[in-house]
Amino acid sequence: MDYTATQSGSRQQANMRLRNSSMDGSDGSQLFEDTSRAGSGSQTGYRNQQAGPQAAGFPGQSLLSDPMSNLAMAYGSSLASQGREMVDKNLDRFIPISKLKYYFAVDTVYVGKKLGLLVFPYMHENWEVSYQQDTPVAPRFDVNAPDLYIPAMGFITYVLVAGLALGTQNRFSPELLGVQASSALVWLIMEVLAVLLSLYLVTVNTDLTTIDLLAFSGYKYVGMIVGVVAGLLFGKPAYYLSLLWCCVAIFVFMIRTLRLKLLSEAAAEGRLVRGARNQLRMYLTMSIAAAQPIFMYWLTYHLIR
Repeated sequence: MDYTATQSGSRQQANMRLRNSSMDGSDGSQLFEDTSRAGSGSQTGYRNQQAGPQAAGFPGQSLLSDPMSNLAMAYGSSLASQGREMVDKNLDRFIPISKLKYYFAVDTVYVGKKLGLLVFPYMHENWEVSYQQDTPVAPRFDVNAPDLYIPAMGFITYVLVAGLALGTQNRFSPELLGVQASSALVWLIMEVLAVLLSLYLVTVNTDLTTIDLLAFSGYKYVGMIVGVVAGLLFGKPAYYLSLLWCCVAIFVFMIRTLRLKLLSEAAAEGRLVRGARNQLRMYLTMSIAAAQPIFMYWLTYHLIR
């Protein structure tokens, strides 16, 4: 019995020693090495190795793509500039867009003098346009220079006055006002095209441009406004009297202005005009001037009742 007891006690002591040794081994050196951390570290390194060439490849791609994008941008800008030059060149043949600033270079003094000249042109003597270094001066410095400000404002004011006249007669409608504005614009364009065709057929060498003709043809809106306003305020007799005055005024204005542009230098100086070509130019000048009163009456007679 004592022997078995001592044997079991020794076994218990051996088991305790084995447990203590295993606990000491966990604190010290392990039996199997934990490779999970090493594996994660190697995977991280592998990922870095894979990401390294790709990350290094982005600067190379930007270096390769930047010249192509710059070349494409340069080519596109060159095409745009060429297209703009081509459009400007073709437009300048008919309408010199680059010179529009000249026709709107006006001030209040010029507008007042020009309106007085359009309504009372009989006392004006010097009709020649002033030049400075072979270029005409701006309209604000010369009352004889053509402009687009008065024709543009005259057209807008005519449409507004026409709407007022239709409203006083209980005939106003947006459609009718649109027809009134579009018809006036169409007649103006047709008039300018007819004058251009006539100048081409007569072979007149003149410095008149399309915008000059548009300006001269647009001055008749001033007389139309005066006639319609007079008719609205004082009735039909006032309309006919004021319109007749403005028609004669615009006829005189066009004759004295265009004869310096269409006739020869001898005619401009007041000498005798001879020759078939100069006679054609005289007839053309009178026809353009005579067309203004016809359009003035045609576009306003139905507004006064």
